[in-house]
Amino acid sequence: MSCGKRKLQLELLAGGLAVCRLESQSPLPEWASGEFVSITRTPDELSVVCPQEAVPKNIRCRRGWRCLKVVGPLDFDLTGILSSLAFPLAQAAIPIFALSSYETDYLLVEERYLEKALRRLRRAGHVILTPDSRL
Repeated sequence: MSCGKRKLQLELLAGGLAVCRLESQSPLPEWASGEFVSITRTPDELSVVCPQEAVPKNIRCRRGWRCLKVVGPLDFDLTGILSSLAFPLAQAAIPIFALSSYETDYLLVEERYLEKALRRLRRAGHVILTPDSRL
């Protein structure tokens, strides 16, 4: 089943996030807590996404990310969801960091690109729900 030209509803989550990199064999960090946390271990690294204020200063990370949640749940058979979001942003040279959970997808955009990203996504026909109506 294709997402095709279907327009998505996105929710801009409150607060800034950090994307962190630790060594692959590092223990799961105790500081990785909060309302939104994603931890991915690969043979090459341990990646942690969490509220930026939770990250100790000595941790390698990029702060200042904002999160757009695709309002779900989404069926596993849907295709083209991330591409329908990534394509208009790529055309505008806006980098993203994508995550998926069991029920939906999340798109992280750096704060410095946020307003431009929201405009581009709206122009592509997606609906953005924000806690701040000015965005």
